[in-house]
Amino acid sequence: MLVLLVEDHHLLAETLIDYLALESIEVDYAANGLAGLELAKSQPFDAIILDVNLPGMDGFTICQKLRQTYQIDTPILMLTARDQLEDKMTGFAQGADDYLVKPFENQELVMRLQALVKRHRGEVTQKKLQVGDLVLDVGSQQVSREGKPIELSPTCFRILTILVRDYPQVVTREAIEQELWGSDVPDTDVLRSHIYNLRKGVDNPFESAMIQTVKGVGLRLHAD
Repeated sequence: MLVLLVEDHHLLAETLIDYLALESIEVDYAANGLAGLELAKSQPFDAIILDVNLPGMDGFTICQKLRQTYQIDTPILMLTARDQLEDKMTGFAQGADDYLVKPFENQELVMRLQALVKRHRGEVTQKKLQVGDLVLDVGSQQVSREGKPIELSPTCFRILTILVRDYPQVVTREAIEQELWGSDVPDTDVLRSHIYNLRKGVDNPFESAMIQTVKGVGLRLHAD
């Protein structure tokens, strides 16, 4: 999981970054509102942890811009020392998904992040996903590229859904195996065979390859 933390309290930020690392959560960090907004626009995150009181631009304004100006639907968890109902109402009105009042337990922060990301991913799978000229209709399990239908096995479809969902990030083979089989990963390299068949359907009939191997890391989608 990759999250963006926008927090001007450096000691709190360092504590959170260290704790989240123990939970296998990678963190990008910004210490002010303007830098946080630019980072949030620069790449996809699984979630954003956003403080309300920030120098440069407050969290409410950042949230509003992400939702209304840039149409970014990444789950946003707002942090604040304010526990007034009016402040919470303002945050939710600007598009926040959850609200945590300082001080809080780090374990609760992690649980809320995981719940937000899980729910968001579930919502994503209910609609059509598109990267370049590749379109997935998760509801009907149909795939097309350049308007041409592509036949995929259920497992190949699931792998492609993971790659599209996390585009343009690299997805490790371990992460794909975890989503496909949980802790019961097959002993043989079954994933390699599925990826080969996925490439046959998505890449081989077309001029350019979308599925790229990042050596030593994993896979990602590339769109012209």
